[in-house]
Amino acid sequence: MVSADTPADTPADGGSRRDGWSARHSVAAVAARTAALVNALSGPRVPAADEVAAVLRAHGEQVADGLSGRDVAQLREAAERLRAVFAAEDVDTAAERLNALLPLSAGPLRLTSHGGASPWHPHLDSHDDAPWGEWLLASSSLALTVLVWDRQRPPGGICASPVCEYVFLTQGSGPVRRYCSRRCATRERVAAHRRAGRIRGAAPADGAGGPGRRLGRP
Repeated sequence: MVSADTPADTPADGGSRRDGWSARHSVAAVAARTAALVNALSGPRVPAADEVAAVLRAHGEQVADGLSGRDVAQLREAAERLRAVFAAEDVDTAAERLNALLPLSAGPLRLTSHGGASPWHPHLDSHDDAPWGEWLLASSSLALTVLVWDRQRPPGGICASPVCEYVFLTQGSGPVRRYCSRRCATRERVAAHRRAGRIRGAAPADGAGGPGRRLGRP
């Protein structure tokens, strides 16, 4: 969704474009925006409209008129549906969940540049100024679908840390990723090391008495 206001980095006809302008709506960019919004909108706490607008702006979206409480509620509903795709443990489940989301989009697949205010990119919502929740569900479902198609694996996952529930995108074809960030991975490794140390410390030392152990001669 883009407002009628033209963004500052819109190139003039025949002029040069800023670095990254043409990639603002790439599949990778939309997928990254999806993960960021799912993380910002999920959970029991309802984020303030300004918080959500800041995430949208950070990913190149124009929010000239701000967001209403209804906008945030619809975005949260869409984020919850998208979170289920990140929770899929295998590609078949991810595809099944995306197939359930794609028909919820109300409009035909089309290319739009919002009157020259953005690079050409696909839309699957009812119109270019569709409600925010509809826009998020349609654009994100389409981007995640392309990732599944291209990589033949789930598009992402949910952090394995018990104190973090952030979603993340799968990068490349390396080992299966379990954590959303190095910070979470390091924290869990440290916690596991400390647990192992406590277990070793609680175990009887070699030569100590215990059930069934003889310390002296019969």
